[in-house]
Amino acid sequence: MDNEKHSVSVDNLVKVYGQKKDVVKALQGISFEVSKGEIFGIIGPDGAGKTSLFRVLTTLLLPDGGRVTVDGFDVVKDYKEIRNRVGYMPGRFSLYQDLTVEENLTFFATIFKTSIHENYDLIKDIYSQIEPFKDRRAGKLSGGMKQKLALSCALIHRPSVLFLDEPTTGVDAVSRKEFWEMLKRLKAQNITILVSTSYMDEASLCDRVALVQSGNILSINTPRGIINEFKKPIMAARAANMLHLLNDLNAYEKTEEAYPFGEYHHAVMKENFNEEALRNYLLRENEKLELKRAEPDIEDCFMDLMKN
Repeated sequence: MDNEKHSVSVDNLVKVYGQKKDVVKALQGISFEVSKGEIFGIIGPDGAGKTSLFRVLTTLLLPDGGRVTVDGFDVVKDYKEIRNRVGYMPGRFSLYQDLTVEENLTFFATIFKTSIHENYDLIKDIYSQIEPFKDRRAGKLSGGMKQKLALSCALIHRPSVLFLDEPTTGVDAVSRKEFWEMLKRLKAQNITILVSTSYMDEASLCDRVALVQSGNILSINTPRGIINEFKKPIMAARAANMLHLLNDLNAYEKTEEAYPFGEYHHAVMKENFNEEALRNYLLRENEKLELKRAEPDIEDCFMDLMKN
């Protein structure tokens, strides 16, 4: 075993599906490292390669190129050691629907030769919220409760590294907020956490993030670091007819790109644009126009990196 300061090390990782003409490169030679006790986000849309990456990291898929270590152990040669050390919460709820909450948790504890009692202190903040329903079948739980049960099962053997593949997909906003508060508490116990998500707003909750698209890493930095690298002016606009407004923004000669952004459209402008000229242009055919400067966020940075 290599004594490294990194919990996860990925060097030129390639993952390919299919053969000959039907080959799909899910991961195209990506590299990154995750420090011990870090919350590291893999941020990208569906199909970016996030799940393939997590399945390689958790030894469920063999890499087709490169070298990957988790806690210093190689994912190919030392897969048994890695499986004893990591916790994995896949994107799709994969616990036993016909078993109760308590039966699921006991089952996973038994697999790792431990018990709920032995590691209860690690999961109590999470499990205590669903413990009143311990006799309910897992298939009858709400989305938020399923999420808490899956996380409890992934933690019951006290892993050193926790992999969470899109854990908040399909979960309500309150449960999403609670979930990230739980992750912060787990980090305080020196557990390294890798979490993938397509929700750009969750990037700001990580220590560092990797923005991924089509099996490539576009950027790795702290959330603030990525935003600080974005130097172009952005205008936020809305009007009575948002589709018409979007078309007008994209047609304007000083616009680099415009796209929907919540209640507004964001328009990335060329450096020499004139705000008053833009306003006058839009006012000609857009009623109830609201136009203002906007600060970039991770989504703006991601859109720009994808384009370039």
